[in-house]
Amino acid sequence: METMKSARKNVTAGDMGRDLSEQLKAVTQHSHVRAENTQLMLSYQKGQITLPQYKALLCSLYMIYKALEEEMDRNSSHPAVAPIYFPQELARLETLEKDLEHFFGSDWRKKVVVPAATLRYEQRLRKIGEESPELLLPHAYTRYLGDLSGGQVLGKITQKSLGLSTTDGLSFFSFPGVSSPHRFKQLYRSRMNSVELTADERAALLEEGVAAFEFNIQVFDDLQKMLSVSTETADQSEGNVVKTGLFPSTPIMQFTVGLCVALTTIGMGIYTF
Repeated sequence: METMKSARKNVTAGDMGRDLSEQLKAVTQHSHVRAENTQLMLSYQKGQITLPQYKALLCSLYMIYKALEEEMDRNSSHPAVAPIYFPQELARLETLEKDLEHFFGSDWRKKVVVPAATLRYEQRLRKIGEESPELLLPHAYTRYLGDLSGGQVLGKITQKSLGLSTTDGLSFFSFPGVSSPHRFKQLYRSRMNSVELTADERAALLEEGVAAFEFNIQVFDDLQKMLSVSTETADQSEGNVVKTGLFPSTPIMQFTVGLCVALTTIGMGIYTF
């Protein structure tokens, strides 16, 4: 885990900006560059996403945001969470539920399928929400501001890729409570910079920001390893598809489920700063 060792050294570097947002940007810069240069991100920008992939994406986003927002709600009065708690402006859970119902029907909850990487992300959010709520801050910052930054562009790319005539099923990309994303992000950073932290708390928070990026890149690396297996067995498996709920249980479809997690975390959450 050489990258994480390097990140820990960066967390304590003396040349970082004074504001927390500047420090977070500094320590995650390397991971940021690595993530935005992944093949998956480039593929998404080219509009290479299918309906099954988008459905899987929604399922993973639902599980991630359910954990994040429930922990944010539970810790809304915590001194590190309260300043950046904007449920009316930013909450994504209701939009995701609306999109899932659009594509899967009223019984969509029975059809949610996610890979192990999504569950690990969820478990991490639950753990820090219980033990160290201040560490929710970099996760919220990365996810919300990343989705807010890329929402309109990615929404249009997705609509075009899927050939949708309306924006039904694309509620996730819309932030009606935010009239100006640019001004809101300035407000958010200002609120985040106002959080009072000890030196140890700040170091832990910055390291958690790095971990959030690295977690997603590790998911991507695992998917890359699966790709060769999936492509080799796809043709053989195609004639023996067994449908179980949302997706056929073939290696290529298992890869597709994981692919969407990477698209979500790398393609959306990356454009934060």
